[in-house]
Formats: sequence, C-alpha cells, structure tokens
Amino acid sequence: MPIWYDPLGLALGVALDRLLADPRSSVHPVALFGRGAAKLEASLYGDDRARGVLHVAVCVGGSAALGVLAMRYAPNRVARTAVTAVATWAVLGGTTLAREGDHLADALEDADLERARARLPHLCGRDPSRLDAPEIARATVESLAENTSDAVVAPLFWGAVAGVPGLLAYRAINTLDAMIGHHSPRYERFGWAAARLDDVANYVPARLTGALTVLTGPDPGQARAVLRRDGHRHPSPNAGRCEAAFAGALGVRLGGTNVYAGRVEERPAMGDGPRPEVKDIRRAVRLTRAVGLAAAGVAVVAAWALRRRSSTG
Repeated sequence: MPIWYDPLGLALGVALDRLLADPRSSVHPVALFGRGAAKLEASLYGDDRARGVLHVAVCVGGSAALGVLAMRYAPNRVARTAVTAVATWAVLGGTTLAREGDHLADALEDADLERARARLPHLCGRDPSRLDAPEIARATVESLAENTSDAVVAPLFWGAVAGVPGLLAYRAINTLDAMIGHHSPRYERFGWAAARLDDVANYVPARLTGALTVLTGPDPGQARAVLRRDGHRHPSPNAGRCEAAFAGALGVRLGGTNVYAGRVEERPAMGDGPRPEVKDIRRAVRLTRAVGLAAAGVAVVAAWALRRRSSTG
C-alpha cells in the first residue's frame, strides 16, 4: 500500500485550515522553521551563491526528510492520515489570507486609512505609509491573487503529488523565499538559490491557479483573455499568471508603481477595467475562496488517483 498519497488526510487538513486558520504563534511549525533557518543563516552566511545553495539544501532537504520519516514510521494508515492532515493544516494559509482581505476591506469601508495602512504589511511587503485607499485596494487584490497560489494552490499541488514530504518541502521553499529571496545588498547572491527554487516550485501551481480562476471566476471569458494576453508581462514568471487571471475575472486593471522599503518597481498594467475599489476587495476574497475550494477538490482527486495507480501498478 503506497504511503505518500493520502486524499483523506489532505481533505481533513483543508477542513482544519477552515476551522482553525493559521494561528500566529511562536510554536507554529512554520514559525519554528523560520527561526531554525535564521540560526542556520547566521552560521552559513556569506555574500556568494554557493553558501546560499548550501543553506537552501539543508533547510529544504531537512524538511523533506522529516516528512519521509514521519510517513515511513507512522504505525498504521490512520496515523499516516493524521500526519497528512496536520501537515496540510500547518502549511495552508487560505483562511488566514481571506481574513486579511476582509480586515483591509473593513478598514477601508470605515474610511480608516491609518488602520488599513497598519494592516497591509500582514499581506504584502509594500511600504504603506503613502498609499491612499485606491492603492491599498490594488495592493490587496494583487496580493490576494498571488498568495492564492503561494498559500493555497501550491501546497495542495505538492501535497497531492508528493505527500507530506512535498508539503513540508514546499513550505520550506516558500518561507525561505520570503526570508532571503528578495533583492537587497545582503541577499542578492546569498538568496539567489531560494528565489530560483521558489520560481521552479511555483511554476505549475501558478498556472493551475490561473486556470482555476478562469473556471471559478465571475467572468471566465475575460479572465481567459487577460491571462493569455498579460500573464507573461509581469517580472515574476509566476505571479503574473495569477494577477492577470484575477484582473480579468474581476474586471479591474492591476499593475503600477510599487514601493518596497525605498525600492521602486514599475509593474505593467494587466486587465482592461478601472483601478480596483474597496468593493473589489470583497469580490477578490470570494474569488480566492472559490479557487481554494476548487484546488482542494483537484488535489484530493489527484491524490486518490495516484494512490489507486500505485496500488495496482
């Protein structure tokens, strides 16, 4: 009996995320991983790619190995399902993502710009200090689109095709990218491996996110058209697919000037509609939930099919 593919465990993990969300706790597995990765960085850091490759290999390889051991030494099928459920819950962020969108919508609907600016860093890395309400709405919609892939579709994809080792390895990759995979004097070379590996790990999930957005969004035809026309224009090989599909589905225009800790980036326009308004945040939240539900269904069916194939192969 194959031990890697557990559709029931995936389904239970999705249900746990829906019920418990992602508690902001210092003992959460992702928080523990982040602290461990930071300590390892302090020992290994050097301004070159080779040290960054070693750092990523230890962190990601160790996470995958932990998943292999947990499944291989689980005493029975019930235990393996429980391990899969807990691992799925630990790496998913769909419910928390939707709630953050709702918090920002609440603040902007109350015309409380300072509260919205204070909340935005929970969702993305842009400097909120000078953003007005429309720009916060745009940042929120774009972040919901990109993180629908990173926090929901991608972990479910890797959980379906590689079980618990895939779940843990993906979350390690994505967490390292957030920690060190960005442009800065310290991480331009050391963080190169983390950024490139994150691009590879998200290549298929980002395109799956785009396809599911077309299927579940309120305007499938426009979502498909904008995805095909604009999805490749984003500087990220993956984020543009998600943002373009959301822009088309919601009938808005994304892209523009983004400021990250003093660094200015110009993003190409995606979509043909007006700039997002506050009401579009609620629509984007509904869309991310719909895409997440569809992704869960696809992951469970895929894991079941792989399990069945392995059993009869």
